[in-house]
Amino acid sequence: MTNVKDYYEILGVSRQASEKEIKSAFRKLARKYHPDVNRGDAAAERSFKEVSEAQDVLSDPEKRKLYDRYGTDWQAARAAGANGSEPAYSASAGPRAAYQEIDPEEFERIFGAGAGGGGGAGFGDIFGNLFRGGARGRPQAGQSVELEAEGELEIGLREVAAGTSRQVELPGGRRVELKIPAGVEDGTVLRAPGLRARVKVLLDPKFSRSGKDVSVEVEVPLRTAMLGGEVIVPTLKGRVGLKVPGETQNGKRLRIRGQGLPDARGGQPGDLYATVSVRLPLPLDERTKAWATELPS
Repeated sequence: MTNVKDYYEILGVSRQASEKEIKSAFRKLARKYHPDVNRGDAAAERSFKEVSEAQDVLSDPEKRKLYDRYGTDWQAARAAGANGSEPAYSASAGPRAAYQEIDPEEFERIFGAGAGGGGGAGFGDIFGNLFRGGARGRPQAGQSVELEAEGELEIGLREVAAGTSRQVELPGGRRVELKIPAGVEDGTVLRAPGLRARVKVLLDPKFSRSGKDVSVEVEVPLRTAMLGGEVIVPTLKGRVGLKVPGETQNGKRLRIRGQGLPDARGGQPGDLYATVSVRLPLPLDERTKAWATELPS
């Protein structure tokens, strides 16, 4: 994977790629680099985070518009109120494109006073931290204000299920531990002394989320789908058995109560919905083929 944050290059798609092409590219790469497939492979884990980040931005029309216009500084532009309708520089050639001349007042409006040098905090001081983000609450003349680091923390869906924490380095080298509760929603803002962080839940190639509920696809042998039986279903916390009733159609959703995500407010956990994907007994032998010809259309 490339080290340059060119999201189109990371996913291997063109800048004119459709939402469907972006989604397809992400699924393919996510399966390739998923930590469950590459246990202990730090490079694969980094690549998985990259493709997840690229998918998150390029699949969101608003984020994609800002990224196309402001390149790798799209988040800073959005935080400053930019909407992508009037680009500060051309990103038509991708994030590596050279900056065009920017009006000083426009530059200050987007990145804040002092961003261009000539005294005050530099761009790196404002937006460069351990995680993406910056510092807010800049003091006015004669006023003492405690700076509060602000940024975004990425976590996986499995971490949402169990809860987790992050060690975050603040400006000045001070480190704080930010506890992330189980069941946290995407976009939740968490606080610690001197820190304000927005949670970003990464997409998972196997599980999808809807509130507290989680969905997963499970393969069911043809015999089990027809006559009933039990299959093993993956969950965010391990594997559980699922009874499949006889005459279960392909695509049917079966519910496993309480196997979804925890409730961040202490309520009942969500449910897991297993979508049945009937698996044929391939390769078909002659006996099975002869039996299939007797089945109704």
